[in-house]
Amino acid sequence: MKVSLVIMAAGLGSRYGGSKQVDGIGPHNEILMEYSIYDALRAGFNKVVFIIKPEMEEMMHRICGDYLAKKTALDGSPVEVAYAFQDFSSVPDFYQIPAERTKPFGTVHALLCAADVVHEPCCVINADDYYGIDAYRTIYQELVKLPETGKATMVGYLLKNTASLHGTVSRGICTTRDGYLESVREALKVQLYPDGTLRDLAEDRPLAPDTVVSMNFWGFMPSIFPALRTYFEDFLRNEAGDNIKAECLLPVMVDQQMHTGALEVSVLHSADKWFGMTYHEDREIVAGELRRLHAEGAYPEDLRV
Repeated sequence: MKVSLVIMAAGLGSRYGGSKQVDGIGPHNEILMEYSIYDALRAGFNKVVFIIKPEMEEMMHRICGDYLAKKTALDGSPVEVAYAFQDFSSVPDFYQIPAERTKPFGTVHALLCAADVVHEPCCVINADDYYGIDAYRTIYQELVKLPETGKATMVGYLLKNTASLHGTVSRGICTTRDGYLESVREALKVQLYPDGTLRDLAEDRPLAPDTVVSMNFWGFMPSIFPALRTYFEDFLRNEAGDNIKAECLLPVMVDQQMHTGALEVSVLHSADKWFGMTYHEDREIVAGELRRLHAEGAYPEDLRV
């Protein structure tokens, strides 16, 4: 059975101060998405899709795409590698893109750009996050059981483990019941303080440290794509306007689909800790965590072998 890992890597990384998706952070200059790929392949995934800007294609081939295409999946098949491009050419003609806009339209648009190359159950992730070995095993086991329509899944993380002391982050704040997602709302300015407290600065309210959040670790069937297209076109017609920073986000789209009864989303939990780089000051923390994981034997010396 084909199951794909879809990596959203076209973001500009403006708050990080550089292209964090391709920042060599591991002990041997590995980039974060190489850990995601390694973990996914040993969990059973056998296809990897990179969603990138067109100008990144040669670099992605060189960094990991070419060696990945030579690897063998757990089921003995060659690992399939595909590329999808997130740019303005996929935006419908009815929408006039503001002249000043340079950044992509967000994660709904990103996944929609992969519609032509994803025809199987898929796990959708951010390129600049580390989700943990157990998370891929957990979501793979759920993905292979999902029906063709009406169901999705996600791995949830605790808010206290996903915020940064170096500035605000955006998180999908979840409410759950009996193992299923009830709602998810986007908190755009979550601040962690040195005493461990958290606050949503945009709405000026405290947040519980053990709140479940979405870190864009979603599991979908390919039947999600028509809904993505409809939602994105509605976003362009009603919300985007002349806002050069407006983003169409997967957590918000999933919340809308749940409230219309079109989608039921199971919430999975991982035994591993998430970490990632939002700000450049986060880099050394992440590098230290990766050194520790290598030293403990969680990863081999060379991920590329």
